[in-house]
Amino acid sequence: MPSGGSAVEFALVAPLLFMTLFSLVGYGIYLGAAHSVQQVAADAARTAVAGLTDTERKQLVSDFMTKSTMNYALLDKKYFTTTVQQDAANPNQFTVTVTYDASSLPIFKLYSFAMPNPMIRRFATMRMGGA
Repeated sequence: MPSGGSAVEFALVAPLLFMTLFSLVGYGIYLGAAHSVQQVAADAARTAVAGLTDTERKQLVSDFMTKSTMNYALLDKKYFTTTVQQDAANPNQFTVTVTYDASSLPIFKLYSFAMPNPMIRRFATMRMGGA
């Protein structure tokens, strides 16, 4: 004859189990989005390497961000911001920084453990002339 002990144990353990599963799914989606943002930063830096001046590099990155298709499932172009600046430590390099506001991702609506910062910031550094 069942005593209901299994139901009580499940009721105690289930919330922790579901929060852990939601956190795993959330971090998986977040890491996928972060990897995509890194790819966008690398692509933007490769595009900017054709510029001879800071102004040209900034324009090339701006054109890349507005005109490229960016077929990433988790990303939306309107949440990107970019900066292009010469590397202070090495005047022969420049850095493209891409920031993505990921707060629109569904993971931040999940009931789970502490989630990461919704602002994903990645960068790519290139040498002048691409060498």
